[in-house]
Amino acid sequence: MNENRNLLLAVLLSAAVLFGWQYFVARPQMEAERQHQAALSHQEKKQTQLGTATAPNAPPRAAELSREAALKQSGVRVAIDTPSVDGSILLKGARFDDLRLKRYHDTISDKSPEIVLLTPENTKYPYFTQFGWVAQPGSKVRVPGFDSDWKLVDGRVVSPGKSVTLEWDNGQGLVFSRKIAVDDQYMFTVSDSVRSDGAAKATLYPYASVVREGIPKEQHYWVLHEGFVGVADGSARYTKYDGLKPGETQSFGSTGGWVGITDKYWMAAAIPSQQEKFDGNYKVTGDDTLKKYQSDYLLGARTVAPGKEAQVTQHLFAGAKVVSTISDYEDKLGIVQFNRAIDWGWFFFLTKPFFLLIDWLYRLVGNFGVAILLFTVAIKLLFFPLADASYRSMSRMKKLQPEMEKLKERFGDDKVRQQQEMMELYKREKVNPVSGCLPMLLQIPVFFSLYKVLFVTIEMRHAPFFGWIQDLSAPDPSSLINFFGLLPFNPHDFLPSFLAFLSVGIWPIVMGASQWVTMKLNPAPTDPVQARMFSYMPIIFTFMLATFPAGLVIYWTWNNILSGIQQYVMMRRQGVEIHLFNNLKLPSFLSGREKKPAPGE
Repeated sequence: MNENRNLLLAVLLSAAVLFGWQYFVARPQMEAERQHQAALSHQEKKQTQLGTATAPNAPPRAAELSREAALKQSGVRVAIDTPSVDGSILLKGARFDDLRLKRYHDTISDKSPEIVLLTPENTKYPYFTQFGWVAQPGSKVRVPGFDSDWKLVDGRVVSPGKSVTLEWDNGQGLVFSRKIAVDDQYMFTVSDSVRSDGAAKATLYPYASVVREGIPKEQHYWVLHEGFVGVADGSARYTKYDGLKPGETQSFGSTGGWVGITDKYWMAAAIPSQQEKFDGNYKVTGDDTLKKYQSDYLLGARTVAPGKEAQVTQHLFAGAKVVSTISDYEDKLGIVQFNRAIDWGWFFFLTKPFFLLIDWLYRLVGNFGVAILLFTVAIKLLFFPLADASYRSMSRMKKLQPEMEKLKERFGDDKVRQQQEMMELYKREKVNPVSGCLPMLLQIPVFFSLYKVLFVTIEMRHAPFFGWIQDLSAPDPSSLINFFGLLPFNPHDFLPSFLAFLSVGIWPIVMGASQWVTMKLNPAPTDPVQARMFSYMPIIFTFMLATFPAGLVIYWTWNNILSGIQQYVMMRRQGVEIHLFNNLKLPSFLSGREKKPAPGE
């Protein structure tokens, strides 16, 4: 009875682990992208004002329009066209509110729509950035706002090597000028100047803001950061979308740094001069039905004397968080810790080096899947001394099995004495009974770090392997439900999230089989309950990894195969007799041939 109760408890605990991972990791991962557009189309919007301390209030919301209609009706625009992005700048307010990413699409098909990053007001999903000036409190100096009509005075399109210059006259003797340039990636340079043609001096404060409206809850991911992001005083400042309630503001000051709003792969960030002090804010306005998120900063005062000019240069990053691109901007522009835009997680000291190694291997072989296989070999070589010692100890354990069986027969009725004698046997033969767990324990931080790499780095997004695996960052699309890919649909697209683990693909099945074979090389645990649980583990892992990125399942499968080969060779070198094919037989409690206890046992 005790053994049955322990077995039931162990199975329940394993199921809790399985469904815990399913609920907190797999569910957000699979549901967010699929429900994103559906949630937006059903989200009821309410009219509110932006309400900001550093930027003019947003204009009242008009009737909700399609993106195309909003772009046509919003006013005159200046085109943006680079190898990486296309879009436009609205002259009313000189606002960045229309940007698409040319190199990224909604699906793995290049014919699918481009990723939309910035979107104008009066649409379902407004997302824009604003640069400007704030007058000194109590001053009657007019500054350009959301409704100010800037004039295009130079240039026709914003593209690499081609800039535009905008101008706005406040009618009080101040002329505001703005030059906008862009590189071939995702960095805009905004150079503002204010010239005084009047008789009075003016004190003005430059600002920048990133504003987003209406983020559905389904957008959130448990395993990575999304929401407010920035760096102040040399430290990253992460606040999730739901980290602030409507009406709350999180303020901070810094010399050098930046602020923005980030999602899994995309980010918009305003970047001041890194030698200048700024006052930053994260704030949420609106209500629980419709929240507006704003990340902004305010720079120090500029005094514009009659006949003089004040200047400020700022930057806007709006695009994909490509690791090499982010690193290049950090180095070339001196942006403090710009690499923290990518959420490397708790194991950042492993995650980032792992990515850099995989990315380097990818550049050699041209396939991220093959790069992961080579990475696995490198990890096995790195941990070889520890794994080798562990396998040696396990081989000695295998040799001791006859002695252990004798002790079990001799002290079968005295469990305490049996354990004492076994411990003496281990000590005498210099065997560590838990040494077989060491390789598995070493894999835990590696496993999680690689999962993080596959999940957060855009380089892995839509990266193909071979055959039916066309996206290493997504679960294996084959399963029994679609006859392992023979039917043209992905079961992960329609299965409820809590049932997604039932869509077990070919790679998870291969992974489970490789783990089962590898486990059969190890000595069976002496405790029957432990033996049963070890037999269940490959099945549990097969269903658990069904919802994980295919790249991670491929890594785990290849790691199992390499571990099995390494252990087999080591056991042969130690002179241990291997009965692999006999061990591959199903255990009696799974095959239905388990011996029933005699009466009184």
